[in-house]
Amino acid sequence: MPRHLLTDPGFVRALHERDFTTVFATAHGAGISFNRIAEACALKSDRVSQIARGAASVTALATVERIADGLRIPGALLGLAAQPWEDTAVLSTESHHGDDPMKRRNLLRGALAAGLTAPALAALTAARTDVDQTLSPNVPQDLADLEAAAESYGYGYHGQQPTRVLADLVTDFTTLRPLLTVPQPAPARARLCRTAGQMAGMTAIVLHDLGSRRESRAWFNTAARAASESGDGQLYAWVRAREAMVPLNYGAPKAAAGLAEQARHAAGNRPTAAAVLAAAVAARAYALNHQPEQARAALAAADALMERLPEGERSDTWLTYGEQKHHVHLSHAYTTLGDTARARESQFRALELSAPTSTMTRTLLHIDGAACAHHDGDSEEACRRTVAALNGLPGDYRTGLSTAVLWTCTRRSPPSTNTNAPYANCGTSSLPDNAPAGQSGWPVDGCRPSFVGVPHLLAA
Repeated sequence: MPRHLLTDPGFVRALHERDFTTVFATAHGAGISFNRIAEACALKSDRVSQIARGAASVTALATVERIADGLRIPGALLGLAAQPWEDTAVLSTESHHGDDPMKRRNLLRGALAAGLTAPALAALTAARTDVDQTLSPNVPQDLADLEAAAESYGYGYHGQQPTRVLADLVTDFTTLRPLLTVPQPAPARARLCRTAGQMAGMTAIVLHDLGSRRESRAWFNTAARAASESGDGQLYAWVRAREAMVPLNYGAPKAAAGLAEQARHAAGNRPTAAAVLAAAVAARAYALNHQPEQARAALAAADALMERLPEGERSDTWLTYGEQKHHVHLSHAYTTLGDTARARESQFRALELSAPTSTMTRTLLHIDGAACAHHDGDSEEACRRTVAALNGLPGDYRTGLSTAVLWTCTRRSPPSTNTNAPYANCGTSSLPDNAPAGQSGWPVDGCRPSFVGVPHLLAA
């Protein structure tokens, strides 16, 4: 443990209280990686990260002693007896012995005379860590953990509350800062920027799902900058394609088409997850902007890319593009174009591939199905199906854009649905007095506005 921390009043207070959340977080902020802490204390690196975030605690005395030994924290600061390595006659090879190699040699020989005892091993460890801490590793030790964390977040909510996922994402994102503020070899910095771009992009997705457009756009901007610095053109294309879904879902399809075309240009003609996503989002934007020819051309391009997409990019995550996601996008595009037969085919296949825990995705697919019923002339059935789908949403999901979906459906429903008993839930009495910001200008007719505000969760 750096000497200046052991004299810092706040750090010392945390040690007295055995507040290892503060201890580990402060040590990490001082440049000691979670991997290094884990190695020194015989803990798993993910557990060290959890403790630093406050998601886990240390209560076992044996663990406290291992931390004291591993981080060279004097026992008195943790309410322990003095540790064997605190015998300075055999412990240290640091500067108070001077720079005389002979003194250090004699010290080590004396420590090792009795064999590999605890004091002798402590002296060897001190010699190694003195030099190890001065080295600049080719790859920061925390980078692999952060890359793994970004990959795990890519699997979406898995039934967790979006706000909880958001909190964990942003916490891990901030862990990147100390690594980005110090010089790194070019390959390591590129990997750090790529991880930052992924985490910022996924944070933007969650914020959009929660209905925070402004914050979502700001995070997408940060993600785009990180992706650009990483040199990963496909990540940059993915960020722009995902960003396009913000104006797409808030009634600005022309702006969405512009962003989607930027993404298509960045992705190029190779069959990649970003390229298929960009083409599919462009198709939805053109359909909403009453440009059916461009929409169908983009759909054809998306299908052609999807057919050639490598298996490694077909998994069901936010960062890749699987068959289920493809059919979700096709469902919305064909529904908007009024091609209800093809829309229903995609809805059926997407529901077939969707996990039971994909609550919001399945709900919005059912709403697309209701939109098809409305287009085919059965507005009452459309309202019935929409209300049933939305009533099935758990309370945690009735925020952000899902509220906007319900509000717009009610406001634009045929008058009869507000009076007949089967559609009593379509009434406006339980809804907000005012439309959510940005919803009133949706360029749609009849009950259709309720099917425009589809969040990123639809393609999750």
